[in-house]
Amino acid sequence: MNTPDTLPSVVLPEAVEVVNVGLPMFADAVRAQGRPVEHVDWRPPAGGRPDAIRALTRLHAERGATIDAANAEVLRRLDTGVPFLVGVAPASEVVPGVAGRVLLHCGPAIPWDRVADPLRRSMRAAAVAEGWAADTAAADALLAAGEVRLEPANLHDTVVPMASAIGPSAPVLVVEMATPDGVVRTFAPINQGPGETAWFGRDTPAAVERLLLLRDVAGPAVAAVLERTGPLDVLAVAAQGITMGDDLHMRTQAATNLLVRTWLPQIAALPDHLRERFAAFLGGNHLFFLTLAMASARALTAWAGRVEGSSIVTTMSRNGTTFGVRLAGSERWHVTDAPSVGEALYYSGHGPDDAAPDIGDSAVLELVGLGGPAAANSPAVAAFLGGTMADAARATEVFRRICGGASSRFTLPALGFSGTPVGVDVRSVVELGVTPKVTTGILAAHSGVGQVGAGVATAPLDCFVAALLELAGE
Repeated sequence: MNTPDTLPSVVLPEAVEVVNVGLPMFADAVRAQGRPVEHVDWRPPAGGRPDAIRALTRLHAERGATIDAANAEVLRRLDTGVPFLVGVAPASEVVPGVAGRVLLHCGPAIPWDRVADPLRRSMRAAAVAEGWAADTAAADALLAAGEVRLEPANLHDTVVPMASAIGPSAPVLVVEMATPDGVVRTFAPINQGPGETAWFGRDTPAAVERLLLLRDVAGPAVAAVLERTGPLDVLAVAAQGITMGDDLHMRTQAATNLLVRTWLPQIAALPDHLRERFAAFLGGNHLFFLTLAMASARALTAWAGRVEGSSIVTTMSRNGTTFGVRLAGSERWHVTDAPSVGEALYYSGHGPDDAAPDIGDSAVLELVGLGGPAAANSPAVAAFLGGTMADAARATEVFRRICGGASSRFTLPALGFSGTPVGVDVRSVVELGVTPKVTTGILAAHSGVGQVGAGVATAPLDCFVAALLELAGE
């Protein structure tokens, strides 16, 4: 039997190197004493939720190979589809199901009594522009009485930005993409531009007049340009824009400038009644390319969405009241409250108390490698993420943790020309508790003054958990 006198001596190491698992405070304490430490940021998967852990186990272990194969096909479609802008026409002529008194709006379905103030104002302006009401007061009564159908744009293969609502006469961009399954056709409105506009939640006479300008001038002008140039490879222009500092969501200035340069000879050849007014509109609209990118992203997700049994998110949208997602191969929306825009810069005189919740269909861009996934190369976006390009790079790397692949067409010079993350995987989102961050504008909650800032909204986790449980059959 060993006694204290006979126990072998223990020689303590002269240098200590630590691996800390769990609480970061222990790593901080070792680091404060000047010793090397590696911190492992471990936490229970899915926040420790038993139903989510059970679902993850089933989806990784029992069905992992099948889901991985479906995801590979989804990612291939998101990365290789080539959408073309082929025309412009009134929504009633080209968008399926648009007839009579109907307004297509951003986000999941919502009844009038729950519509957020900025979207209500946009709907009123659209109703006046359609000629259904003489003024916004009459439009409000019409909408409150249920005499105008309200339907999500996404259900009509259409995406609309911010607080947009469009009626049958609104000109829409027509995007087509050839696939082995047939032609995918999607739509988006012509971007209204900055200022006193309905998509920013304004219902003033000037906002109505901008909608009429799109119908009477911008729509016919773009149609005439495309008749001369032929189809436009939208994402080829977007890829150039990213290398020039765009993220193609919050900032689209480079892509817009490239497009205007490409179209300049055809713009100069427009008839007199279109040329000057359209040129003036384009000259003041650095956001013009946004809806072209959105319609193209919707084409990619529509094609990818036909793949059954995938865990990749192919719809992500918000209406200022609710936030919803859908998975590839599923028509079911999973909806929760729309988040606020947390990482924000406000215009002078405005702050968080003035801000409406996140709004718009433009989050489709984050699903195809644009927006947040492209933040690392955009100094403009970096300003909202801490102010440095390192902060922007971290935002892109967060997406890489929850995405299934990388784009071969959208590359980031600031990160060694690596591809932007693409294909948000609901399994990774729930397992890590990390949701997509969406670069976006901020609208006034109630005052009707329009845009009051811009920032980054963090998608709510609950709808992703619900989508995971649906996929697992929970």
